[in-house]
Amino acid sequence: MSTPTVVTGLGIASPNGLGTQDFWAATLNGKTGLGRIRSFAPEGYPARLAGEIDGFDAKEHLPGRLIPQTDRMTRLALVAADWALADAGVAPDDLAGFDMGVITASSSGGFEFGQNELRKLWSLGSEHVSAYQSFAWFYAVNSGQISIRNGMKGPSGVVVSDQAGGLDAVAQARRQIRKGTKLVVSGSIDASICPWGWVAQLASGRLSTGEDPETAYLPFDRRAHGHVPGEGGAILVTESAEAARARDAKVYGEVAGYAATFDPRPGSDREPGLRRAMESALADAGTPAEDIDVVFADAAAVPELDRVEAEALNAVFGRGGVPVTAPKTMTGRLYSGAAPLDLAAAFLSMEQGVIPPTVNVAADPGHGLDLVGSEPRTAPVRSAMVVARGHAGFNSVMVVRSADS
Repeated sequence: MSTPTVVTGLGIASPNGLGTQDFWAATLNGKTGLGRIRSFAPEGYPARLAGEIDGFDAKEHLPGRLIPQTDRMTRLALVAADWALADAGVAPDDLAGFDMGVITASSSGGFEFGQNELRKLWSLGSEHVSAYQSFAWFYAVNSGQISIRNGMKGPSGVVVSDQAGGLDAVAQARRQIRKGTKLVVSGSIDASICPWGWVAQLASGRLSTGEDPETAYLPFDRRAHGHVPGEGGAILVTESAEAARARDAKVYGEVAGYAATFDPRPGSDREPGLRRAMESALADAGTPAEDIDVVFADAAAVPELDRVEAEALNAVFGRGGVPVTAPKTMTGRLYSGAAPLDLAAAFLSMEQGVIPPTVNVAADPGHGLDLVGSEPRTAPVRSAMVVARGHAGFNSVMVVRSADS
């Protein structure tokens, strides 16, 4: 079955805006969500900036019984899923449970929950560790909790491939819809800004140690020196086009093409796999490169990784051949939540004919990119490419196009 897969609902939790409207307004206005870490005292750590979500009180959105059972990332994911389903006009109780599935991505699981239970274990004893630790830390917990809350009994799972995972999850959702599932909730929310999670992120060696939010995360800039992590992401409702049409749903656009590759062993002198992933995603979509109106870049802000991404883009599109943007300069890199948020931004760009900005960056001319600057760019957007790379060599690329393309 090769029915088109469309996106009919968005649920967004971002450091620069909670909910789709607030996120999009903030993004077009260049509002940053980066700042000094507030959720714990960052003194003593070499990196002290993050993109944290303000104003989220889970008790306002979720039953009280769920609070002690869940990590912050799961609470955010449950609420974002509620928003996405409401945006899609879907009442799960009205659909057959086996017609609905949940496939999300996770980069780290529930780090803060695990950290707190470890503290109890070593300071108070094992009898004080919550029974919920058995699942609250786990990578698959967001898929499980969303499926339980909404009675979704169809194909479900979790994909773990660091920052690339958000696209891999949506691609897996598309596979299940092609096999006949009518609706799959997909995307990702990650949130591990706590001391234990922070130490794990520092181990990558890619975190910016800058102290100024305006200059700490500068992809494709000669001053690039690492990224600022963030929390959040987006949950998307994906459906078969037939199912969406049958209920007269609003359609943001189609998941048209996807491909994933893995980089060769470091030091092998072989070409990284990113260009191949871009070309294969275009082929899967049946879309020539010249029809792509904007690329949402991975934007690592590590000089070598920026060079690799720029070279891949130039090989596929030609130097300056396509507008490139990195709105994640306002949110930080959200790990597996980053690419679903870029997908949401791509669909909103199509809807409103505007490409979001890349803030604070002075693009290095040597990269040869047409990088959208600090102001949004008005342009028709019918097709977009989203790029995501995970630590250790994951490359994933997705092509989306507007509903009327």
